[in-house]
Amino acid sequence: MKYIHILLFLLLLGCNSTEKTGENKPKIVTSTGMLYDAVINIVGDKMEAEALMGPGVDPHLYKATQGDLSRLRAADIIVFNGLLLEGKMGEILKQLGKRKTVVAAAESIPDSMLRSSIQYENAYDPHVWFDVSLWKYAVNEIGRAIIEYDSTNRDYYQANLGKYISQLDTLHQSVKQKISSIPKKKRVLVTAHDAFGYFGAAYDIQVEGVQGLSTVSDFGLRDIADISDLIIKNNVSAIFVESSVSDKAIKAVVIGCQQQGHNVRIGGSLYSDAMGPFGSTEGTYIGMVEYNTQTITTELLDGADTAL
Repeated sequence: MKYIHILLFLLLLGCNSTEKTGENKPKIVTSTGMLYDAVINIVGDKMEAEALMGPGVDPHLYKATQGDLSRLRAADIIVFNGLLLEGKMGEILKQLGKRKTVVAAAESIPDSMLRSSIQYENAYDPHVWFDVSLWKYAVNEIGRAIIEYDSTNRDYYQANLGKYISQLDTLHQSVKQKISSIPKKKRVLVTAHDAFGYFGAAYDIQVEGVQGLSTVSDFGLRDIADISDLIIKNNVSAIFVESSVSDKAIKAVVIGCQQQGHNVRIGGSLYSDAMGPFGSTEGTYIGMVEYNTQTITTELLDGADTAL
């Protein structure tokens, strides 16, 4: 069935090509909102951009609609994360790469900097945007592809790219400073799935997810028991749900802890695989990271003593 879907898409691609007029701006389609935000910061008013996956959408489970296929077909440039994040769209994107500019932004990051997947052999953790210093590689790769496509506006794109990269440098240092304000023994971040591994490594905080790297995997009683034991052992007071992932696993952990006499609260919802609503502060990459960092810091500091 998967190959029939791909075949139908390729037939549509060949039969419905659209001609551009001189008045039309080049079109960029991205998979996720994080990539869309990077694109619009670089292209400004020189290109049109849109994201297939909006707020609250889980890219691990996402299936392209007929409307998405039309958007991809009409795009001049397609930007996706790669590293198997968009698992169900992978074959379609590979085929499109033979016909137009398709950028796997996260795959520009050196392998030595990526987290290996325990769950999947010969695969890496795709959630690279949670380490701002790594995300810069993806942003620079997007900028490179845009400049290569439209070299006439090279200086404009380069200036925008440089400004955005500078903002990311400032963000990276800000996150480091805020997380370091949490006493070391309180730096335990428990979330629904293992999306924050890069965040933990970059900003020195222990991260535990009930589910694995992909939300395709389910959780079991053993997972709940193990996380509950860790929470009790470390006297964790708050754990977090995610905006694009079911809260079922985290609620099960709360109950598991209560059954052992430990009260842990849900400290709020973090943005993991999707940003907030477009047009809001959390609907930008920088705003999303700042919101997550502030939420984590506030909740883990609540009731913490000052001993490091």
